[in-house]
Amino acid sequence: MEPKMAKEGAHQSLGEYLRALRARDGYALRAVEDATKISNAYLSQLENDKITKPSPHILHTLAEFYGVPYDVLMEKAGYIKRAAAEPSSRRRSGRLAASALGELTREEEEELLKYLGYIRQNRHEHR
Repeated sequence: MEPKMAKEGAHQSLGEYLRALRARDGYALRAVEDATKISNAYLSQLENDKITKPSPHILHTLAEFYGVPYDVLMEKAGYIKRAAAEPSSRRRSGRLAASALGELTREEEEELLKYLGYIRQNRHEHR
């Protein structure tokens, strides 16, 4: 289900995408508020594109709630850009490696990202 929704929402704004996810699951705004502790008013502003760049923490909470990839929401909010020419096999390999680790805490994820940055920096310095 997740890849299909991600592809269908490729040209939607963040708000449109969030509204479609909520409609897909049949939730009222109040139900999302109760489950995520994000206010009904804030969720409404997100869905109506009044707020287009919520904090990464909000996006993470919504990604977990709706069961969609966090990076999709981060991309729609403009925090990251997906490389159009990047081969799909290369994109998948990173997700496969991360998924092999299972659920990570926020601290573990931050440490892994720091370490990956270190590895990439050293690789570029030794070329």
